Amino acid sequence: MCTMQIDAVVLLFCVWLIGAAGRSAPQRGHKLETYKQSRIRRETNVVQGGTHKSGSPIFRRSPDMTKSPMTKSEQLLRIDDHDFTMRPAFGGPPIPVGVDVQVESLDTISEVDMDFTMTLYLRHYWKDERLSFPSSNNQSMTFDSRLVKKIWVPDIFFVHSKRSFIHDTTTDNVMLRVYPDGNVLYSLRVTVTAMCNMDLSRFPLDTQTCSLEIESYAYTDDDLMLYWKKGNESLNTDDRISLSQFLIQKFHTTTKLAFYSSTGWYNRLYIHFTLRRHIFFFLLQTYFPATLMVMLSWVSFWIDRRAVPARVPLGITTVLTMSTIITGVNASMPRVSYIKAVDIYLWVSFVFVFLSVIEYAAVNYLTTVQERRERKLRERLPCTCGIANPDEDIMMTTGYSDMDQNTTGNYGMPENGGRQERMLAQFTIADSQTPRQVKSSRGYVNIWIDTHAIDKYSRVIFPGAYTLFNIIYWSIYS
Repeated sequence: MCTMQIDAVVLLFCVWLIGAAGRSAPQRGHKLETYKQSRIRRETNVVQGGTHKSGSPIFRRSPDMTKSPMTKSEQLLRIDDHDFTMRPAFGGPPIPVGVDVQVESLDTISEVDMDFTMTLYLRHYWKDERLSFPSSNNQSMTFDSRLVKKIWVPDIFFVHSKRSFIHDTTTDNVMLRVYPDGNVLYSLRVTVTAMCNMDLSRFPLDTQTCSLEIESYAYTDDDLMLYWKKGNESLNTDDRISLSQFLIQKFHTTTKLAFYSSTGWYNRLYIHFTLRRHIFFFLLQTYFPATLMVMLSWVSFWIDRRAVPARVPLGITTVLTMSTIITGVNASMPRVSYIKAVDIYLWVSFVFVFLSVIEYAAVNYLTTVQERRERKLRERLPCTCGIANPDEDIMMTTGYSDMDQNTTGNYGMPENGGRQERMLAQFTIADSQTPRQVKSSRGYVNIWIDTHAIDKYSRVIFPGAYTLFNIIYWSIYS
């Protein structure tokens, strides 16, 4: 009997414990759910306003779905609901795409490769209604390059470009901004090296105009209308842009149609910039040295014609120096088939230097001829004192003007540059052995040799001709 009572008490105690556990379980679950909700609410408050109090104006602002961290951008833009491999409004009128450019720097201009390198911000503007989204306060959404790969963007490329790349430090320099009505701004930072056809016929006194051409690669003007968004105001430049060899005169934009026989007509945008070369560098490195070499070659005109060791090395040195200057200039220039302005100046200077060497060769040759004639004259005139030879019945008269007779044929004596060296010999010859010849008949032989004339004329002709050349040259090319 006692045993049955004990079992009944134990059974009642177990039933009580089970009922108590059933009532306490919902309370603990409610507390756990409340903790999760409060944690989410605290995280949301940190994202939206940090540790502000509940009375702060930040919490009284109207909520915006575009800024909500609980909404995915791809879901908001409904990217999975559209086929972005097709352009907007496919099958309809061409989509207008506006372009503007901010030129950050103009890095290099190469005459050898005939190209230029430019860094710029390229911005595209178009409207794609597939990207429209609801927004209570018309705020835009900004994305990086990861979303660009999932939507349609214009396939812009640079015509006649050799190299180009999008900067990727520290991340890809690409920005995509989408507005609630579907308007899109697509901006990227690009460095491009493009071809520039230069006319170097007036180098280095030239002015060059280069162009950067922008065009759609796949879409003709029936599908995509490319235009400058604000005309000439669509092109902006940094005021700090400068080049070492050029002065940037102006930037301007144009628009044309380009035709390809296999694909059709395309809209093409042009960025033109005009560059004027600085001349001062070339004056110091090319023109002044060439002019000094020409003037140095004139020094030989004042050196004694018999000082061969002085005049010959001077002429050779100036010729070799001019050759070095010409070689150095052409080494940094493209091998064009026409004559440049600097070539005209250098080669004319080279001709003047070369003629100074030829002038001394002529003077030296005439001096040798004079000595040979004087030697023959002495051999024919054993006596120059004016006494006739009685055996041959020859009357001889010898006259020397402005020069002593004893120094006529002396090769080693110094000369007086202010006097002319002349020798006039008159011979009166009567052939007594021929009886039929009349004694009064006379033959005259005049010998006039002036070895100083070439040097004296060269001192005037060479500087005068070179000065005249410079006046004509700079009046044409400056």
